[in-house]
Amino acid sequence: MTDVVFRETSAEPRTQAVPLSHLSLELGHLYMEDFEAGPKRLGEHFAEVRIWVEAARASAARRAGQNRPRISTCFLVDDYFSRFSTPAELLPLILKEAEEAGLTIDYLARESGCAVADRVDLAESVMHRLVESPPPGSSGSRPPVSRTGWLANGQRSPGRGAALAEVTAWQPPQETAARNHSVFMDVELWSDKDGRRLWSCPFLAAVWQLARLGLLRHLGEPVLTPAPWDGAGFPHDWDRLPPLLQLNPDADPFSAYRTCTLMPNRFLAVEDAVRLVLDQIDVDARALEQVDRRSRGEQVEVPAAVAQRASYVFYEEPACYEQPAEPAPEGA
Repeated sequence: MTDVVFRETSAEPRTQAVPLSHLSLELGHLYMEDFEAGPKRLGEHFAEVRIWVEAARASAARRAGQNRPRISTCFLVDDYFSRFSTPAELLPLILKEAEEAGLTIDYLARESGCAVADRVDLAESVMHRLVESPPPGSSGSRPPVSRTGWLANGQRSPGRGAALAEVTAWQPPQETAARNHSVFMDVELWSDKDGRRLWSCPFLAAVWQLARLGLLRHLGEPVLTPAPWDGAGFPHDWDRLPPLLQLNPDADPFSAYRTCTLMPNRFLAVEDAVRLVLDQIDVDARALEQVDRRSRGEQVEVPAAVAQRASYVFYEEPACYEQPAEPAPEGA
């Protein structure tokens, strides 16, 4: 007799692969305050970014070896924390200033799409993949990130809630993977107000990095995928604009083995927080395996740690520009 094993197809979900460039190059991630400052501010941003683009492209070409370097560019518009103007008025201005600086934006994304896209709660699904690293000697008294909305890279300093008998003196916070000295970080991932969850800028930026690295899936399907632009103009309502729009039909793939983000240096603290979040996400194993297999086939070296696949260039802004804080949502 022959042994026959029956399996339900639903028990072995298929994970769809995505096309990959060598580098996803982000040409900007600005707040609405920057757009409100007018065309001159945008023009100066792109002029500064243009200086670093060639260096990023040269680095990607070196890593690609004998292969033709596949490099796509993207730009992220903040329509989540506040909304300025309309897509029909603002986006042509962005594209015009980029073009005058000698830059082409292949893909344009809305930051709200990092929260919800194509009816998928992306931020919520990524939140459920957070895996905290318990600090050595921790007692388990610290509430999980799913309850607090705060994620740290080590042990917090004991607070007033600690038993006085156990705390004889002040104790400093301690980084879990400290080298000689600790650099402790505690990142707020979201806040709740009037029954609405407001995701923080670092957490949405972490979702954005996962999308650019081709590591986001929902039930095995890619999410935050580019929608083609027909060139017929942009809508007057932000909610009618696709979360991710492919402006250049001849562009290399949106997702890539590595990312590089060019931005003002006031975003340094935010992006430090992004890397902390990426270090504590249980990324889809099949998506990681697909990227690994593809990179080995192309003989392209990719860091094992997801956070190490993201690089940055922070340029110095003129002193005349104010440093806006993270904007409050409309109606707050």
